[in-house]
Amino acid sequence: MLVLTSFLLACLASAGPTLATLSLHPRWAGDLVRRDTEALSYIPRGWERITKAPQDHVLTLRVGLKQGRFDELVHRLDQISDPSHSDYGRHLSKEEADELVKPHHSSLTIFNEWLDAHSVDPTSVSRTAAADWATLSVPVSVAESMLGCEFHVYEHTGSGKQAVRTLEYSLPRPLVGHIDTIQPTTYFGFGSSSDVSITACATTGWTPPCLLALYNMANYTAQATSENKLGVVSYAGDCQNKTDLQNVFQKYRPEAVGEDFDVLTVNNGTYGTECEGEGTLDVEYAMGMSYPTSTIVYAVGGEPPFTPDSITPGNTNEPYLEWVQYVLNQTNPPQTFTTSYADDEQTVPRDYAVRVCNSFAQLGARGVSLLFGSGDAGVGGGDCLTNDGTNQTKFQPLFPASWYLQYPEVAAGDNAAFTTGGGFSNYFARPSYQDSAVSTYLEALGDRNSGLFNPSGRGYPDIAAIGDGLLTIEDGQEFAESGTSASTPVAAAVIALLNDYLISQGKSPLGFANPWLYATGLQGELLHDIVNGSNPGCGTDGFMTRPAWDAVTGLGTPDFDKLRNLLA
Repeated sequence: MLVLTSFLLACLASAGPTLATLSLHPRWAGDLVRRDTEALSYIPRGWERITKAPQDHVLTLRVGLKQGRFDELVHRLDQISDPSHSDYGRHLSKEEADELVKPHHSSLTIFNEWLDAHSVDPTSVSRTAAADWATLSVPVSVAESMLGCEFHVYEHTGSGKQAVRTLEYSLPRPLVGHIDTIQPTTYFGFGSSSDVSITACATTGWTPPCLLALYNMANYTAQATSENKLGVVSYAGDCQNKTDLQNVFQKYRPEAVGEDFDVLTVNNGTYGTECEGEGTLDVEYAMGMSYPTSTIVYAVGGEPPFTPDSITPGNTNEPYLEWVQYVLNQTNPPQTFTTSYADDEQTVPRDYAVRVCNSFAQLGARGVSLLFGSGDAGVGGGDCLTNDGTNQTKFQPLFPASWYLQYPEVAAGDNAAFTTGGGFSNYFARPSYQDSAVSTYLEALGDRNSGLFNPSGRGYPDIAAIGDGLLTIEDGQEFAESGTSASTPVAAAVIALLNDYLISQGKSPLGFANPWLYATGLQGELLHDIVNGSNPGCGTDGFMTRPAWDAVTGLGTPDFDKLRNLLA
């Protein structure tokens, strides 16, 4: 229900003229240009128009002014991210970046004149440090005059949430080319993921609807919900806060409110009541993106064999074998699993690792797709010394390994909240499905990092997904989370819905999807290739991204619709 604070509205409304009394200079009242790129030809699904918006209701509008030297910023980003460039790694300071996106003086001047024409004091407008975003609060009457539109109250049919929005707006011709966007106007967002602004998401933080839009999933509805399932694996006593999960649904996926998950305890695993962090993040994104796919959480107990190293002096490794054995004993396990946990490969005894992976192969043969995080320490954390007594400096691959990112989709390096893991296994040889892709990459790599990694090993990750700035709710508070732990449930949701589609068509699920992904991804049209960034670590710049597969972002990020159409 839309709640209006009468005292505040009365004060603000009296500060500006009403639509009936407004008298504008012809420059601002004449030729209006419709913002076709932000106009909606229909009311978004799940919303209905209730009534005309009250004229004294206050709207808070965020205006994105044209960034003055954005092309130069992109050019600098390319140079900074190019290992062959002399400026590689010379990252911009906040002030330098702000200067490049600061609007031209002419844009700021004409914007302020427009505000003044509508009796909006420019000094009352809050602005970002670069002045490329401005936030102003005005009554509906003034907003309608400024934007040449009508605002209405719309209600979300599933949740009862109300919002004041318009289906289109216009700008005076003198402002065209100076303003990129004004929202919320036509952005409904809540329960309307198909209309999400990707650019806005990159600025304000990633949510399940943002990622559904980014990966072209928003228009797909799960169909095989009685058969298709998604498993979320938790270790170390992690559990999932159901209240926080419902808060995420209420805010971002109202149609999922009330949806729950089942819990299976494995190997005397514990499932606590004070749940926060990893476990909650996993279900918020796995379920927030794959709804209404059924979800099962596996709470796994126990400790596996362990050999310490500098980054892991105590046994924090995860009991993968106990979990996989349990799942192998299930008649109908979930078709997709997400596991956001990983260990330094050298801390996992080789024989144990091989046996666990053999069990993973068994699940793959049974039609189960397994996704694991690739870690957050680039090519290695700690002192990067081997723990075999020789104390050699080597890159430290993870076990079991696979995937991460930010938007625009650049590999997370030392300028991000963490550094995406990636590299080559010391335990497992390169599989045949990787031969072409990895050989091409190694040829381009040349002598870079020679002697620090095993070029004949299995390369990882296989694919990537956004992992920087994902908004999560913990103990009722919203904040941004980052890491491949965030990427993994996102990618798993994509695979889970691809499996849903296959099952709904009477086909088998993807199962061990890697050979298909490599054959598909190398076509270059079905995954978004990431060609900027690197994953530094161990005192080096790590590996570089490049076209096709690389040891930072794998084959790239998914396009759900294109992959689904291929499977058809």
